Amino acid sequence: MNINKTMEIGVDSFAAMMSGNGTLPMNDSVALAQLLERIELADTSGHDIFGIGEHHRKGFLDSAPSLILAAAASRTTNIRLTSAVTVLSAADPVRVFQNFATLDLISNGRAEMVAGRGSFIEAFPLFGLRLEDYDELFSEKLELLLKIRDKEFVTWSGKFRPALNNLPVYPRPVQESLPIWIGVGGTPESFIRAGTLGLPLMVAIIGGETHHFAPLVNLYREAGKRAGFKAEQLKVGVHSLGYVANSTQEALDDFYPGYAASMTRIGKERGWPPMTRGRFEAQIGPRGALVVGGPEDVAEKILRHSEALGGISRFTFQMDTAEVPHEKLMQAIELIGKRIKPLVNQ
Repeated sequence: MNINKTMEIGVDSFAAMMSGNGTLPMNDSVALAQLLERIELADTSGHDIFGIGEHHRKGFLDSAPSLILAAAASRTTNIRLTSAVTVLSAADPVRVFQNFATLDLISNGRAEMVAGRGSFIEAFPLFGLRLEDYDELFSEKLELLLKIRDKEFVTWSGKFRPALNNLPVYPRPVQESLPIWIGVGGTPESFIRAGTLGLPLMVAIIGGETHHFAPLVNLYREAGKRAGFKAEQLKVGVHSLGYVANSTQEALDDFYPGYAASMTRIGKERGWPPMTRGRFEAQIGPRGALVVGGPEDVAEKILRHSEALGGISRFTFQMDTAEVPHEKLMQAIELIGKRIKPLVNQ
């Protein structure tokens, strides 16, 4: 695959409530208003895509991502709007499709979706689901979602939802085929499933070294080829923790305190060791997964990531983790659109 083709660049947000670097949470309404300001700026700065995640836990305001995206659609013109990710295992595919078809109508054909299983598990007890059904739920619901996307009238039956017998699902989107990406972490079966279905792949790389994901991306492409899909149909995107400032030193100073606090906090839940400056610096090195620095350094690292994975079509920054203040995030968004995107695609 040719890594010199134009790469889409954008941002994913989890609508984090924090105002920055360990300070107290701000008013929720203010936090959402600032998020919409950032999406507007991404649009006018030339970003290709903005994604909103889905969480059902304290500290995040993205439990209803399609509503946030619809609000953004009314205030933007060009940028594509996507989930990042829709936790499909815990949702009804009919309602998911209706929400994003409505978003597509509001945005005049700019809606997308990244369907995945999510990195946290609180949605399962919240919606009365069993963790033991984790993979089976996702597989079945993805099958139904794709049927609804492809046909107005749907006949389908499964284990976890009442059957549909030649029933229509409305509204229909502006786009003939609403784009649905598959969001994956590090499970080989997930890469193979996406390839077999011929769906574009969004790889969440939040730690380690990016080149370690190359064998998994190859599994995806090989599965897609065996299923009869062309190489250009098998798009690969990368969702990465990252941040950009005017200089690399400024970026490191802005990003590290909040990132260390956040990763240490999450680590207590998952049994990880506390984040240290040494571990952080290993992650921002040439082979590490974090994409943090000045515009030139960040652009070079994105291109290295693309080369390591055999070429990528999309790269999105996830900056919420470091709890960087709104003003700094606005600066980063402008730099991504006006400096990094041209450097990557020059």
